[in-house]
Amino acid sequence: MIALKRVYEEPDPGDGLRILVDRLWPRGIKKDAAHLDRWVKDLAPSDDLRRWFAHDPEKWNEFKRRFREELADKGALLHELARQGETGRVTLLYAAKDEEHNNAVVLKELLEQEGHGG
Repeated sequence: MIALKRVYEEPDPGDGLRILVDRLWPRGIKKDAAHLDRWVKDLAPSDDLRRWFAHDPEKWNEFKRRFREELADKGALLHELARQGETGRVTLLYAAKDEEHNNAVVLKELLEQEGHGG
């Protein structure tokens, strides 16, 4: 199962594998307090795309399209995480305040498609 959670929320043993999927380290969080298993910057939007999007919901559909394009060459990594999500819980951690319009949401959709042969 693939889950989403803000990195600022309290870690929980039920989170399973905790993976930060942001390119930048979240403000105000100490590395040991994040309780990460991995930090996968390669699955985060490029700096240019992140700056362009700026968490503007009006740009959401275009952001999703562009981000999926950026992830097109990350198939092996996506497949690995999707498989881990099939056998246990994987929690994708992100820093954005907007819980509906962020890179982790797009990544979760892709991983779920990958996990179902997509």
